[in-house]
Amino acid sequence: MSNPQQLRYSKEHEWLSATDENGVATVGITEFAANALGDVVYAQLPAVGDTVTAGETCGELESTKSVSDLFAPVTGEVVEANQDVVDDPSLVNTAPFEGGWLFKVKITDEPADLLSADEYAAFAAG
Repeated sequence: MSNPQQLRYSKEHEWLSATDENGVATVGITEFAANALGDVVYAQLPAVGDTVTAGETCGELESTKSVSDLFAPVTGEVVEANQDVVDDPSLVNTAPFEGGWLFKVKITDEPADLLSADEYAAFAAG
C-alpha cells in the first residue's frame, strides 16, 4: 500500500489534501480503510454548508461487511460533497486517492496530530 506523500492522515484513516488558495482541502478515506471495509455500497456524506468538527462523526460508509462512521480530520465548513461517490460508492475502493474523495472543507481549525504518509503507514501497520 502506498500512501501519497503530499497528503496528511488521521488516526481514523481519513486523508487530507493541502489547502488551496481559499483554505479548502479535500478529504477521503485511505486505501487501508477502503480495503478493511470491503466493497462500499452506500455513502452518506456531509452536505454543503454543514460544519464538521475534527474527530467527530460527519457521515457514514456502508460496505458488504459493515457500516463505518466517517470522521472529520479537521474543523470547517463543507463546500462540496462528491456526488460521484454517492452515485457510485465503489469509487471509494477503486480510487480512494483520486475519484473516490468524499468532500471538500474550508478549514477553520486543524488538529496538530495529523500524520505524514510515513507516520500513517507505521500507524496502520500496527
